[in-house]
Amino acid sequence: MATIEECRAALDKLSHSMGGAEGDVRAAAAMDRTVSCHITDLDVTFAGRLTGGRIEVEETFPGPPWEKAQIRLAMAGDDLLALVDGELNFAGAWGSGRVKLEANLLDLFRLRKLL
Repeated sequence: MATIEECRAALDKLSHSMGGAEGDVRAAAAMDRTVSCHITDLDVTFAGRLTGGRIEVEETFPGPPWEKAQIRLAMAGDDLLALVDGELNFAGAWGSGRVKLEANLLDLFRLRKLL
């Protein structure tokens, strides 16, 4: 099972990758939205912003998200690590329910270019 530190490192790695993206992916990452990522097996949430093409984690706290972020993810820690490392396909994981993503319709259309 992934640790909190490994999950935080995976989010940092994802943020770094997004910051170096180009074209449509860069445009999609340029949104300014609140973000939460609940790691279900650890019952911990990372909360922050997607801004400037990067994810900025501002706080980590126990349990599910305290406030409803504009973009909400939920998954097991091992799935987060596998997604970031390219070992797990996001569309397949989302379709099977391993990864949950909630956002408004416009944001979902933009996010599909990232994921």
